[in-house]
Amino acid sequence: MKITVPPREISGLSEIGALFPAILCDVWGVVHDGVSPLQSGVEALMAYRNNGGAVMLISNAPRPSWSVREQMAGIGVDLACFDRLITSGDVTRSFLEEQKNVRVFHLGPARDHTIYQDLAVEISDLDSADVVCCSGLFNEMTEQPEQYDPLLAQMMELGLPMVCANPDIVVESGDRLIPCAGALAARYVAIGGSAVIAGKPNAPIYDRAMLEIGALLAGQYTTGRVLAIGDGVKTDVLGANRAGLDVLFIAAGIHAAEYGDGNQIEAGDVAAFMERHEAVADYFMPRLSW
Repeated sequence: MKITVPPREISGLSEIGALFPAILCDVWGVVHDGVSPLQSGVEALMAYRNNGGAVMLISNAPRPSWSVREQMAGIGVDLACFDRLITSGDVTRSFLEEQKNVRVFHLGPARDHTIYQDLAVEISDLDSADVVCCSGLFNEMTEQPEQYDPLLAQMMELGLPMVCANPDIVVESGDRLIPCAGALAARYVAIGGSAVIAGKPNAPIYDRAMLEIGALLAGQYTTGRVLAIGDGVKTDVLGANRAGLDVLFIAAGIHAAEYGDGNQIEAGDVAAFMERHEAVADYFMPRLSW
């Protein structure tokens, strides 16, 4: 862990972009809000690429990368803003594939069944399952994590491990925050359940992302010269800290209400926030822009 110092506020990615040959960038909350593109962020990444940088998107989306690409295109994100994409869903697929013909109870919306495409898994009911794959709440727009406590208790009685395909606790959806699979995984662990966390902040997704960056740059980089960008302290920032990456924190994202109104954000407030979470950000700005 780096020594904690107040992060430097920057007005645009152009101030520091030349320092880094590659960027490892979060998607939800930086590139889009689940409803529409965050256009200044998209344009910043495009400008960075136009200046010779490589952009690797890293997402805790519980779906394969091809599905996330389709989602982004569907809401109007210009896919020219990045080179490659890795998702928590990709890592989850690899884990399930290693289990060989596992029976899975799917906890989450039906749209996330793409995670099982072409895998040798059997979707089963809870009593017959070997593992629970959690991609979120069944209906994140109307439900809350505490409503799942009886189901989590039943999983605990059956001794079922959980694979959490989206470690995010909440994400932005337009102008509201919605709960994610990470909130259910946290509640399951709190009652003694076992959970495998597929995405950020854990190492497997960073290991795969850095291999992809190495391929993009023909191995001409070090981890200290890759900039991580994200708005989640427990996922993006802590994950990047553990991976030895510099961090640009997007402060007007999911945590904005914890230190200001999203517009008047001071370096000292961000530093104090990071210290509370035992995390370090090198730079910050409200929203990503060039």
